[in-house]
Amino acid sequence: MRFGLFGGPRGGKLSDSHTYEDYVEYVCEAEQLGFQGVFLVEHHFTGLGQISASLNLLTFLAARTTQLRLGTAVVVLPWHNPVLLAEQAGTLDVLSNGRLDFGIGRGYRHNEFHGFCIPQEEAAGRYEETLAFLQRAWTAEGRFSHHGEHWHFEDIVVEPQPVQRPYPPLWVGAGRPESVREAGARGFNVLLDQFASVAETGQRIADYRAGVESTGATFDPCRIGLTRSLNIAMNHTEREVAYERRAKALLGIQKLAEDPRHPSSLALPTSYDDSRLATEESALLGTPDEIISRLRALQDLGTAYVLLIDPGLSREHLRQFAREVMPAFAEESPVHAP
Repeated sequence: MRFGLFGGPRGGKLSDSHTYEDYVEYVCEAEQLGFQGVFLVEHHFTGLGQISASLNLLTFLAARTTQLRLGTAVVVLPWHNPVLLAEQAGTLDVLSNGRLDFGIGRGYRHNEFHGFCIPQEEAAGRYEETLAFLQRAWTAEGRFSHHGEHWHFEDIVVEPQPVQRPYPPLWVGAGRPESVREAGARGFNVLLDQFASVAETGQRIADYRAGVESTGATFDPCRIGLTRSLNIAMNHTEREVAYERRAKALLGIQKLAEDPRHPSSLALPTSYDDSRLATEESALLGTPDEIISRLRALQDLGTAYVLLIDPGLSREHLRQFAREVMPAFAEESPVHAP
């Protein structure tokens, strides 16, 4: 089993460079401890200090690391100019010597589409057009033109081309059964959400595998990145703090996802209303031995790549996980990297 990080700097003021500096040091230490990748989110207009320019920060991290895979989770394609996005991602792949994992998605937060003045109803069409453009731009052998529903470009060449050929691995954020199966059928890697229970996770892995095998391809468990919240709790008090933190996180995500036009309809692929149950069923919660047990249950379902979300970005918890949890999975047979 391999381990990586998921999320990004948060909690500081929007202008607080120390928040970013601390996170960079956190990621650099993670690489030294044996973590194999980091995936950064992209969010806008929250007022909570969430990272908005993931490609910029990943480019900086590329200069501070040597082996760590650098992922986006995800770049929301409907919001971005396809040419600029292809150029920026290509540049990152070149500067990192081929370490980019390009996570993409349609987006789900109404307030972000509203802020960009992009109708959320256009998300699927914009996503597909931009994805098709990126794949063509990164494989074209000369100049080309593009005339779609949302974008028009005439006689262009996109530079630089990425180091990874034909282009960086594509990761798709998905939760609904049809979306997970589609990701597998289209040859994409998939990112699964942090709130899914063990049973739900098992079903999504099965859905992805079915999609992969429907095309005659071979299923590779390392092409699934499973996000899990890390909550090391050595006693009852620390466990209660973890419950409270998770309740706040779940409520915050629900509010950000809510569409005021349909206030009872949430865009999150999770069945939990009880945050305590969500924590028990999905988070890596407890002592290191308890966390190992939880990871074994996920491993039995076919999980091979776990991306940790540490709500407190604790360097000590990072070290404790590397010291007391990761060795339990170090002697196993290697699996294919994405």
